[in-house]
Amino acid sequence: MYALSVPTTTPRCLRSRHSGSLLFAHLVVVVKYRRRVFSPALRGQLRALWTEQCEQLGAILVECNGEPDHVHLLLRHPPSLPLWRLVQQLKGVASRTLRQRHPWLRRVGRGHLWSPSYFVVSTGGAPIAVGCRHIDQQGATTALCPD
Repeated sequence: MYALSVPTTTPRCLRSRHSGSLLFAHLVVVVKYRRRVFSPALRGQLRALWTEQCEQLGAILVECNGEPDHVHLLLRHPPSLPLWRLVQQLKGVASRTLRQRHPWLRRVGRGHLWSPSYFVVSTGGAPIAVGCRHIDQQGATTALCPD
């Protein structure tokens, strides 16, 4: 399990010249055919990849965890970055990189790591700590992978 990375103080707004924003999204991405491939070690690699990718896109990966067949992310993103583009980039980079590092992943979903769909919801109604706690509690089951 990863330690909660929730700040103890209220997050500061992202400010630009004409606006301020405090946008969080809870994203769930699913492995193609719900194959159970993500071990805790593989989820750790995924978290590192996505943290770096979010920084490049101007977003922040607040929390990341999941089960062997799906992954939950809590993202903080600027209003100028469409969520569909953020999801597209995160899934694409993860698929390419993980399948290069672990050739056995190429056989998971007939050439595709992720299902083409995803679920995203804004987290404005719930405190961020609740979303982080939910994501942190993921990963209780084991993966069926060779790692």
